[in-house]
Amino acid sequence: MKPTFLPSLRLSVNEETGAIRAAYLRVREGEVAETREVAEGRVYADYDANDSLLGIELLGPCSVEVLDTIAEREPEAVKRFLRGGAPRELVPA
Repeated sequence: MKPTFLPSLRLSVNEETGAIRAAYLRVREGEVAETREVAEGRVYADYDANDSLLGIELLGPCSVEVLDTIAEREPEAVKRFLRGGAPRELVPA
């Protein structure tokens, strides 16, 4: 059984320009057992010891398909959060 869905978004912003530098979309609380690089140098996904997705870190632009691939085993609510919660600067439509 996957841990409870508890979505949140944390942003890192350039204080001088206001531009978003990075975003972390937390899906569930838990202890990270593994971080997988999903898109070279731009997208990383954190998983717990049971292989449940905990969150995704966006360090640079990626396609929405990257998020869809990460969320393919997730409930619809998680998929909607990832698609709708990611900043457009990092996941252009």
